[in-house]
Amino acid sequence: MASLKPGEANLGTTIMAVEFDKGVIIGADSRTTTGSYIANRVTDKLTPVHDKIWCCRSGSAADTQAIADIVHYYLQMYTVQHGEAPTTRVAASLFQELCYTNKDGLMAGIIIGGWDKKDGGCVYNIPLGGSLHREPFAIGGSGSTYIYGYCDSVYNKNMNRDQCVEFVKNAVSLAMSRDGSSGGVIRMAIITEEGVERIFVPGDKLPVHWEG
Repeated sequence: MASLKPGEANLGTTIMAVEFDKGVIIGADSRTTTGSYIANRVTDKLTPVHDKIWCCRSGSAADTQAIADIVHYYLQMYTVQHGEAPTTRVAASLFQELCYTNKDGLMAGIIIGGWDKKDGGCVYNIPLGGSLHREPFAIGGSGSTYIYGYCDSVYNKNMNRDQCVEFVKNAVSLAMSRDGSSGGVIRMAIITEEGVERIFVPGDKLPVHWEG
């Protein structure tokens, strides 16, 4: 695992995505740190790379943004050349190629979520090192280590849209309460055939998991 240089912006973070019958829901906290200093408390870590394909970014903010920009460019080229929108798998393969080829110089963990006519809602996970995994749900970032047990026990493949929204909201807020590098607000995106719906959960509206 690469170490960050002093002063480098780090998305020590909590990101996740989950599939449901009509699409995908992605979510993330909003804290960006530079060392121990919180450089931005309301960062948007959900990045569109095509109309119905988005990614969640963790690791170095500069690395992940650069990768997302490159994938966005190639997906636009793909659309022009093929005359149709790319699938989520095509986007995930591009992300993997960049992450794996440059694994010694990057600190980037990416979760890709999207909807396409071929496969419907899809979630792909690219952890540090550049491997690629298709998963019904994926979690990543420093906060994910605190919620593996919660996610494994609560996740149900038959959850509907609203249940998945609550699943993501509860999991990310739980990680934020435990992980010092995660915090701020929760941003989510619901990606379906109809388009993308954004959800914003301010800090004072986060779920409470215990009474102090």
